Amino acid sequence: MTNHRIHSAATLREEAALAGLDPLEQVTRDLLLHIGENPDREGLLRTPLRFARAWRFLTRGYDQDIVEIINNAVFEEDADEMVVVTDIDFFSLCEHHMLPFFGKAHVGYVPNGKVIGLSKIPRLVEVFSRRLQLQERMTQQIASAIEDAIHPQGVAVVTEASHLCMMMRGVQKVNSNTITSAMRGVFRKNRATRAEFMDFIHQGTSR
Repeated sequence: MTNHRIHSAATLREEAALAGLDPLEQVTRDLLLHIGENPDREGLLRTPLRFARAWRFLTRGYDQDIVEIINNAVFEEDADEMVVVTDIDFFSLCEHHMLPFFGKAHVGYVPNGKVIGLSKIPRLVEVFSRRLQLQERMTQQIASAIEDAIHPQGVAVVTEASHLCMMMRGVQKVNSNTITSAMRGVFRKNRATRAEFMDFIHQGTSR
């Protein structure tokens, strides 16, 4: 099965190259044909190109390196009070149906002699969201990236999202909302620290 998939992907790339297309353009043309559409009609002529460009953008997280993102934005600092960034908008794609899910991420950590540049926290969320994802995994990945970068006393990440795979197909529950969390270090061990973080989130979302 794996060899067949690799061969098929290689064949598509060769066919696309011969036609002067991005492989994603070729895939889109084939998809349009499979659903009974005519990719050569006026309204769809440039759709494969638009789709390819959109998907390159929507999945650009695969091409981004966490170390490069953080770069030189880790600083020695005598700080041990909680740092929290709330309401970080994100857009991602469910890996099961390749439909969007989107929402907000809330990230906090307690420093242990090092802090990370504030703008890098939304950048980390962006890197992990711009991939085929599970919300649960993405939440853990954000926490792990911060943990690996600055080794804080603890890190907490909460994400809340609406999933189109639940809203426009399947159970079709348009008002459903999914919340996932990752609690590490003092956030897992200390209920008061965890509660303080959740209070910050509620203050942010109630503005």
